[in-house]
Amino acid sequence: MKSLCFSVFLLFSATAFANSACDKPKNDFDSLYCLSKVYQEADKELNDNFKMLAGKLDVDGKKSLKSGQLAWMKDRNSRCSEARGSSFLVDLDCASSTTIKRSQFLQDRLRECNSSGCQNSKL
Repeated sequence: MKSLCFSVFLLFSATAFANSACDKPKNDFDSLYCLSKVYQEADKELNDNFKMLAGKLDVDGKKSLKSGQLAWMKDRNSRCSEARGSSFLVDLDCASSTTIKRSQFLQDRLRECNSSGCQNSKL
């Protein structure tokens, strides 16, 4: 029982440390870690919203959604990343904010589908 309590304490301590580290990052690597967590969550929400919206659309709507998503990805990549030799540089702040905006766009389209019907012209 003591080892279980100690393990739970360590888990909560690690989580608290990670959250406090993101509250006041001490260096660039802390900032990178925290921004990557934000990006991962934003990307998950984006994918969830995309799937929910796609499930509401007809065939033409799905084609428009896919086309729009591919165009958005190309734009995000060109604005938020850069190739330098054999390396890629990614601006995670740019990628996160761009992804959050796209996710909100998809949520708005989903809300329209649920309330007044899907409008393929807005995809």
